[in-house]
Parts: sequence; C-alpha cells; structure tokens
Amino acid sequence: MDMKVKNWSGTIPRPVGLIIRQKDPNNLEMPFDQLDDFITPTELFYIRSHFPTPELDPLSYRLSTGGAVRRELSMSYADIRAMPSRSCIATLECAGNGRVFLAPPVPGAQWELGAVGNAEWTGVPLSFLLEHAGLADDVVEIVLEGADRGAPKEEPKPPGQISYARSIRRARAMEHDVLIAYQMNGQDLPPDHGYPLRAIVPGHYGMASVKWLTNIVAATQPFQGYWQTSDYGYWDDSDGTPVRRPLAEMHLKSQIALPRVYERLQPNRPYTIFGAAWAGDTDVTEIWISLDGGASWVKGDFIDPINRHAWRRWKYDWTTPPRPGRYTLLARATAADGCVQPDGHNPNFGSYVIDHPLPIEVFVTSLEACPGS
Repeated sequence: MDMKVKNWSGTIPRPVGLIIRQKDPNNLEMPFDQLDDFITPTELFYIRSHFPTPELDPLSYRLSTGGAVRRELSMSYADIRAMPSRSCIATLECAGNGRVFLAPPVPGAQWELGAVGNAEWTGVPLSFLLEHAGLADDVVEIVLEGADRGAPKEEPKPPGQISYARSIRRARAMEHDVLIAYQMNGQDLPPDHGYPLRAIVPGHYGMASVKWLTNIVAATQPFQGYWQTSDYGYWDDSDGTPVRRPLAEMHLKSQIALPRVYERLQPNRPYTIFGAAWAGDTDVTEIWISLDGGASWVKGDFIDPINRHAWRRWKYDWTTPPRPGRYTLLARATAADGCVQPDGHNPNFGSYVIDHPLPIEVFVTSLEACPGS
C-alpha cells in the first residue's frame, strides 16, 4: 500500500538526496522527511561503510564456505545466480541511528533519523549453502566476512588491517529468510550496497547484513572478532557481573518523519503527522503519539499491515493548536510481545540502540509569520 503525505507547512521542501555524514568511507543517510512509499527507493537507502568500497569483478569473484563443514564450497557469482532464489522485504537500521539525539554528544557518525530503510531483497537462502556444505554437529555460529578491509579508528584498535566480519547464531542462519542477496528492489546491488553479493539478516541491526560477502565460516566457538566484541557490543548483567555481548536483534522503535524538526506550522489547521515503526523478531501492533512532550498520548493509525521484519508506516490526523508556541511531538510503539519503547536511552548500549521516543519540536506561528502565506 502506498500513501502520499501532503502537508502544507509554509516551508520550502528540502531537496531529495542522501545526507553526507562521512566521506571516505561513504556514510550517507536518507532525509527521513522524504519517507513516503513502503519500499525505500534504492537511491535514498542509507549507506553504512567501515572501509572504502572494494571493487569486485563478478567474473573472478568467488564465495567460499568453510570452517567446520563436511565439504568446502567455492562458488562463482554465476553459480549463486543459478540457484533457486527467494525474495523478502526487510528493514535495515544502523545500530547508531538517532545518535545525534544523545546528550551529552557521543563519538561516531552523527546520524539523525535516516540511517534506516525498507527494501525488497532477492537472493539464495544462506541455509541452502550451509546444507550443501554440511555443518558439523558442534557448529554454534556462522561468521560472515566481507571483502572490505582497513584499520579501525575506534579504540581498542587491532594490530593491523582487518576485514569486516560479523557472526550470527547457527539457528538464525538456518532460517529461510536469511539471504545471500544479489538484488535490491528488483535490480542488481549497487556497489555501495554490497555488489556482487551481501548477506541480509532480517530483524538484526544492519551490521549483521555483511556487504561484499566473500567468506562464510562455520565456527564451533563464539566469534570474538573486533566487530563482534570491541565494536557493536553492549554491556549485559550476568549474576551481577558486567559481561560484553554482541548487538543482534533490532529493538522496537518508531520515528516521526513529518513534521520535520523545527518546522513552522500554521495554527488551527489540519496536519497529518506521519512516520514509521519497526522491530526485530516481533510485530509492531500499536502506535501512540504525544502532542505535548509526553504528558498525554493519542493512538495513531497504521497505513501498512503487519509484515514481519518490515516497517509499518503510520499516521495521525492532527489539528494544529490555535495558540502559537513551541510544541514537542513524540511517537511510541507497542509490540506483539508486550514491549513498549523505553522512556530514555540505556547507557549500557553506549552510542548504540537509540530506541526511546525522539522529540520532534515544531513551532506553531501566526499566519503572518509563515513564509509563503
């Protein structure tokens, strides 16, 4: 289902295009106020890179599957494209999306709201390759390694260059919706999105969906690589002892796309508040909007039906206050498992998992103060 949100705000629309958060490597985000269709256009889908984009020749490219397997595999791009395929729609979100809202400021790419997108992915289920290779009985994780290499800038730094690699649990890797993808929104993957092949792990934060995939390794011990422990990890409590664990499933979250931060609105006018909500391995079932900074909440309406691992766009038809002033809008989602977005950020997640309602402050101004009136 598609919906075109039309609001007159007296402001000039920002141009369509990705916002540069970092160059070399490319880290670009979608202006979240450009959220419109259920599927994010490829040219607006956020780009998260840790190292420069590798140039891979599809003719010489090989995807290796090894480790604790009965038979090692080395497959060409053509081999993968010839296998039975499936498609799924999945939302990917950078674990640091919304970092700019944290106070005091924290290091890292200063993502606002747009390090998230929803796309259709097509490829071969990872389980097909693992079944063909034959996993040993004691395999616990599957390590996914990309062709991108470099030296991380964040402490503690490893001794020398490393490849980007993450692991997922064996049981998750064997689920049919985890893909070795070669298409995005019906077209071959663009270079910045992992051409020729990338992993897609629906329900997990985007760092699990390794781009430029070259190696799949069946591991009999939990993977302890840099991107699994030093970075993209969080502090958990184990019988009173802090322990480091890797980030995995996305947390329940909702965001407001319209109005924009500091947008100026006319008083006493109809306005559709619009946004999206998503979760990891559960379904978003309710959306609530606050028009007064969290003092009270009203229920919004979903535009999209439940589609596991894909976001649900939502709306609330509002009449702007008659009295000029500064107003704080919030959105809060509820999930099928009973989870509700928390009131604030959990410091155990550091600069990641910004899953609390994010304030969108707007100004209701008199008609004479609105440009273009």
